[in-house]
Amino acid sequence: MTGARANMKRSVWCLITMLWLLLAGSANSALVPTPPAINADSYLLVDFDTGAVLVEHNPDLQLPPASLTKLMTAYILAQEVELGRLGLNDVVPVSRNAWSQNPVFEGSSLMWIEPGKPVTVAELERGIVISSGNDATVAIAEHIAGSEAAFVDLMNRYAEEMGLTGTHFENSHGLPHPEHLSTARDLALTAAAAIRNHPERYAVYKEQSYTYNDITQYNRNHLLREDDSVDGLKTGYTSVAGYGLVASAKREGMRLISVVMGSSSTSSRKSETRSLLNYGFRFYETATPVRGGAELAQGRVWKGRASQVALGVTTDIVLTLPRIAAEIKPTVEIDAPLIAPLRVGDVVGRVVLTRAGEPVGEAMLEVLEAVESAGFFARLWDTIVLWFQQLLG
Repeated sequence: MTGARANMKRSVWCLITMLWLLLAGSANSALVPTPPAINADSYLLVDFDTGAVLVEHNPDLQLPPASLTKLMTAYILAQEVELGRLGLNDVVPVSRNAWSQNPVFEGSSLMWIEPGKPVTVAELERGIVISSGNDATVAIAEHIAGSEAAFVDLMNRYAEEMGLTGTHFENSHGLPHPEHLSTARDLALTAAAAIRNHPERYAVYKEQSYTYNDITQYNRNHLLREDDSVDGLKTGYTSVAGYGLVASAKREGMRLISVVMGSSSTSSRKSETRSLLNYGFRFYETATPVRGGAELAQGRVWKGRASQVALGVTTDIVLTLPRIAAEIKPTVEIDAPLIAPLRVGDVVGRVVLTRAGEPVGEAMLEVLEAVESAGFFARLWDTIVLWFQQLLG
């Protein structure tokens, strides 16, 4: 199965999962209370593994993201490292535009880099993620793309490729510009991409402090020091944007991503994020009732070199469900007849998942092992048998 085909099937499955979450019967939904009221212009809580939305308020409202912009800047840095076009130990020249004394940066967050003083990509990465340095973003932007303007074009191309339909960048750092906008949904997608695609680089987001140029700065995501399950991501603030925080936490195998935009203070964005995460972990769970490659049934094969074939799913079935103490049970429905040749991944029916007597999900039933066509006489015989069965059935 090609990667594109697998991704398409996963996307379809995630959509089905979210629909089942919305349409599940009362036995599963009645136990979940109304989400907490959050003091912010926009917010979102999603399950990292399934994309299921647990809480939302104005998730597609375009707002100034402030330093939450740096999620994309850091993501592109990570991409360049993975592609081999950028080394963590590469020394980056600091231009006057990237100098911390540039008047554009006055009063904003800085790493305190300066022309003539060596700084590496790894140091700039921490300056962006931990210190939220606007000077660091310009330095890495110029180093990667030649100019900040060219890097911003790259940011917007990444946004388009990632499906961030409500996002437009005008700079690499997030200082105010009337057309520099994003949404809670887009920021959640960017955070998920950072976690999924670059786990080694994502580890930097959990670091609580960073010292450069004899100046120690502390990660502004205060939840890192108060909740061991939180391991990222980024804060943001300008007078125009208000206070924002994109956070992620993992507890007992479940990872959630929360986004808060347009909150009123640092303490407010922290408490609001904590409320969202606690709500999600307390009342929902990420369940994997069926593993990819596990046999769920045997199917009768006609006109094949084998008379039986193993059936199941080729990728894990992952569901976001309200927490209740009840087993999730799979039921297999096979489309008949199964006629060779069969390839791994061929869809031959469906898997229906139920819990406490209520449907909670559905997936495509797939062939787990290839079956080649039989010889002429075996095919002829099965054709005759099938014809009689259909005639009598």
